[in-house]
Amino acid sequence: MSKALFSNLFLSVGAMKAGTTWLYAVLSRHPALHFAMEKEIHYFYHRYVNPNQLSEAYRLREAKNRYLFRFDPEKANIDAIRANLHWVAQYLSRPVDDYWYRNLFHMRDHQQYACDFSNLHAQLPMEAWPQISSKCERLRVLYTMRDPVQRLWSHTKFHLQLTGHLDKLETWGPPEFAEFIQRRHIWVNAEYGTVLRNLKGGLSPEMYKVIFYENLHQDQRGTLRGIEDFLDLPPFDYPQAVLEQRFTESVKHKMPAFFPTLVREDVMRICDEVSAEGYQVPDRWTVPAPVDA
Repeated sequence: MSKALFSNLFLSVGAMKAGTTWLYAVLSRHPALHFAMEKEIHYFYHRYVNPNQLSEAYRLREAKNRYLFRFDPEKANIDAIRANLHWVAQYLSRPVDDYWYRNLFHMRDHQQYACDFSNLHAQLPMEAWPQISSKCERLRVLYTMRDPVQRLWSHTKFHLQLTGHLDKLETWGPPEFAEFIQRRHIWVNAEYGTVLRNLKGGLSPEMYKVIFYENLHQDQRGTLRGIEDFLDLPPFDYPQAVLEQRFTESVKHKMPAFFPTLVREDVMRICDEVSAEGYQVPDRWTVPAPVDA
């Protein structure tokens, strides 16, 4: 009998604004994959980076805003609501440790994998990965990259929209945008090379897979089949209507012509780092023009 704390665990670790929500929505249809109520639990980030991530205050806010009082008693299914409340009770339990995390998947039935799609996991240090894998019967990690300029622009719009500051898209000039995108919570998501090195240094090759956002949407079914092969799962015929949906899209707003020049040197470095790890950067990735062009 296995002594592993976790059985089969499938983690998607980002990058943010690189199609992970779309992947979550589509892959959740696969009968061999089980997702808890929360797409992004952030447990391993809490465990290895920020022990305050899953504080009691944070979990209470999440429970109130996302899980409780969100149903119509005239239309809701009582068994589904009961199951949801049971999950929330586990989410609010203590202490927040490996057993807490494992128990969030207690409703998993015949599904082969417990799945957790948290972009914060891309920030885990290299030494965290072998510790996580040692607790699993099987660990599989998926990392998705996107054109750094397009990702930064999408992330900028999304954050300003989320915080009610869309007016900044009209009023900010190069200095304000440059300052904003260099803030750690924005910029850390662009450091693809760091993530690739941490995955390579902490996991064996069969444990992680890297894909590109551009290839994903150029060949959706082919990319999904590749993920199923990575997980050693049978193919599933995803409904075309699901493939055509878009999720958490940022507001439509044209990127200022100066925006790519703000990150030219960093983007060139990031592309070089991705190539150095053995991945071919998609031709469609933006190559910022020289600042004085």
